[in-house]
Order: sequence, then C-alpha cells, then structure tokens
Amino acid sequence: MNQYEIAVLYHPDLEVDLSKAEDRVTKIVTDNGGKITATDNWGKRKLNYVIKGNEHAVYVFYSVELPGEGVAKVESTLNITDEVIRFLITRPDLKAIAKAEAAKALKVEQAARRGDRGDDDKEDKEE
Repeated sequence: MNQYEIAVLYHPDLEVDLSKAEDRVTKIVTDNGGKITATDNWGKRKLNYVIKGNEHAVYVFYSVELPGEGVAKVESTLNITDEVIRFLITRPDLKAIAKAEAAKALKVEQAARRGDRGDDDKEDKEE
C-alpha cells in the first residue's frame, strides 16, 4: 500500500453539515481498498479564483494508504461527486518529511539547552 495525500475542496454550503460529504469520500477510499490515516480540516477559505461559481470552499486534507491501482478509481469517482468542487491526489515526500522532523527536534533540543543556560544567568544577576 502506498501513502497519498488527498486535498479536497468541498462546496462552501457544506460547512455546517460536512459529515455526510466526508463520509462519502471515506467510503470512496475504502471501497477502492484504502484507508484514511489522518484528516485535517482547514475550514472555509477564500479561493484565489472562482471555481464552478464559488468564491469560497471548505478545505479538507486526508492522509491515505491506498494501492496504486485504486488511485485512478478514486479520481474518477471524485470527479463526478457533486459535493467536491476540486481535488488533488499527491504522494508525500517521506524523506523530506523525516528530514524536517529531525531538524525540528534538533532545534527544540538546542532551544532547551539555551533555555537552561538563560535561567541560570538570570538567577545570578538577581542575587
């Protein structure tokens, strides 16, 4: 199974009751042999240009494990789904993500070390 990220722009009127549309996308993915590992809902945002007469859309990002042959089926099904005004399926760069997380952990560690030194200096100056 391969990892994919699916960005879905839902019709802006669905902001109140998005659960039915999300259930439909979940069903599309599971029917094609995949599973959703994470969901990130960004809410309603303004689009850069009008898409299908809409100036706003509800942005939802899915992390998905899906077999390669299921991607074409998911794409063709999302194309005809009324609630979805635009979507994009990509493969994440796992090496770049791991490298960014390692760099972030290193920064946190360095900040913690600097923070410990900074606290000692403040106590010395106050006394």
